[in-house]
Amino acid sequence: MGLISPCFIVLTICSASSIGRYKRENVELGVIFSFPAAGQTKIANFDPMQQLNFPNYSFRFKNSENKIAAFDEIRKKFVILTPEEWVRLHTVQFLKREKSYPLSLINVEKQLKIGKMLKRYDVVVFNPEGEIHIIVECKAPEVPITQATFDQIARYNMRLRANYLLVTNGLDHFICQMDYEKEKYIFLRDLPSYTGKAT
Repeated sequence: MGLISPCFIVLTICSASSIGRYKRENVELGVIFSFPAAGQTKIANFDPMQQLNFPNYSFRFKNSENKIAAFDEIRKKFVILTPEEWVRLHTVQFLKREKSYPLSLINVEKQLKIGKMLKRYDVVVFNPEGEIHIIVECKAPEVPITQATFDQIARYNMRLRANYLLVTNGLDHFICQMDYEKEKYIFLRDLPSYTGKAT
């Protein structure tokens, strides 16, 4: 079908651009972290993951059974920090701060039924009417985003019918808008901001 066959060259061109004006910068890691003051000590050998291709955000951390945990605003709890979780936390902040999506419309680790199969999505953004607006697939920074990765989420989305898809490893971001009438997806340079209206 046309929906899952854009040429690889298009994807390669898009990979060279980041989300709009957000360019990767070499920033001292201490600048982007905010540790809770009460009862928090610096964790020995703390590696706060790598700088991602997002604006700088502050996160709360704690030591949980000798593992680093970060506070997730959506789940309202500390979650063990993995490279993929690091990308997911940044993506949620990007949606909230740069694109003005209310946290009440954002869900993480959302399990959706596709036919008889259950698929877990990293981030799902709903519109005010409760329909799926954006589906986000997060990968660890060391995982390259290939055509197959993108085609997989596009195939799942055939039934979910989200308006936008975002696949990110925190360094490269691929955004597309779905055109169901013409059975194709169109790559975008940036994700639309929240308008409060159904689309």
